[in-house]
Amino acid sequence: MIRHDGRNPQTLRPLSIETNVYKYPEGSAVVSFGDTVVVCGATVQDEVPAQLKGKGQGIVSGEYRMLPRATHTRQCQSSGEGEASGYRWSIQQLITRSLSKVVDLKKLGERHIIVDCDVLQADGSAVAASITGAFVALRLAVDKLLAQNILLQDPIKEHLAAIRVGILAGGACVVDLDDEESNASEAGLNLVMTESGRFVEIQASGEETTFSGEDLNEMILYGKSAIESVIAFQKEALLEVDHAPSPEKTVVIATGNLGKAKEFAAMFAKGGYEIQTLKDFPELAEVAETGKTFEENARLKAETIAQILKRPVLADDSGLVVDALAGLPGIFSARFAGPQKSDAANNAKLLYELTDVPDEKRTARFHCTLVFAAPGKESLVVEADWPGHIGRIPRGEHGFGYDPLFVPLGSDKTSAELLPAEKNHLSHRGQALAKLQAQWQQWLEDAPKA
Repeated sequence: MIRHDGRNPQTLRPLSIETNVYKYPEGSAVVSFGDTVVVCGATVQDEVPAQLKGKGQGIVSGEYRMLPRATHTRQCQSSGEGEASGYRWSIQQLITRSLSKVVDLKKLGERHIIVDCDVLQADGSAVAASITGAFVALRLAVDKLLAQNILLQDPIKEHLAAIRVGILAGGACVVDLDDEESNASEAGLNLVMTESGRFVEIQASGEETTFSGEDLNEMILYGKSAIESVIAFQKEALLEVDHAPSPEKTVVIATGNLGKAKEFAAMFAKGGYEIQTLKDFPELAEVAETGKTFEENARLKAETIAQILKRPVLADDSGLVVDALAGLPGIFSARFAGPQKSDAANNAKLLYELTDVPDEKRTARFHCTLVFAAPGKESLVVEADWPGHIGRIPRGEHGFGYDPLFVPLGSDKTSAELLPAEKNHLSHRGQALAKLQAQWQQWLEDAPKA
């Protein structure tokens, strides 16, 4: 199904996040979801509120305004100075509640941070854009306090973002609705979620008709996947490079996913190396994954990019291997249900393909191959498997991809029900990383200079 603006159901509108755009707030951001534009500013109040004195903790609160002419019909403010309409008040409470969920208020100390969200232009999803931008502004403000040693501990526990999802006429579920779609939708959902997959708010309503439990589950799955993409974009916008890393002490991780790259950063840092990602080399053409195995695809990425950049490159190829499906989805795991690379659609297709397969024949394993390449050196290859089976219903709020359906061998929990630290230790990527950690530095430093 192609939407009126040419997007696929799970494709976001162009997303833009500009950081530190204003001089006086401790943190500021301009967030655009398509034609929706929101300015967010986080300000640390000079005076300690009376209700905070002696309490040993702070507060974070949100303000929300839609400026005149933010839409083609809006001509004036709907409330007077210092007042808030019921709708505006509920949004302010939602922003406050959302930000407070990801902040350790005791670590904030007796401080009050106000995050103002001003909608300059609204074409759907203005609330989602406001919450997403409010977190970025708050993150920047806290970073400034940490840099000035005003705060000694980071009070922010994890990232946070929001999205709007809807059911259009005909039953299609879509994410990031614009005004035209919102006005014609049969059901809508506003979803606020943390990086670990915990929900802060789920607001669903039938617009033109009622909706089923299946519709609600689909909207939540689509929304969860969309928020994961938005959070990855947040991280990219917040990533600051203080200095150009030395090519002699730099490893390139062959991914544009900053979350994945950070999994390797700590390991290389122990050896005195910094990392870069493909985001640092926008001129590089994408390497086509034409291999027939995980290793072939990982080699293609690592060795091709290493030869172009003349520096060491680490690439991985991972996926789910299901015995009853003759090894599928395998190397096609990310695009099992189509080129749009949707976790929700991939999980739905996997369950459909295994509909009549009994439990004892639903065995599977996650596989990871890591290839470390450098010019003039035979590549270092490590791999690992994580055995288990495929469940019948998605469970759990952590992880991504097929995690809600994959039950590791010897466990009654899905991968998505495991805590991140536990999963990282047991998983295929964690095992492969442990193997690489034991070998990479000697291999790299014995490599001949290009």
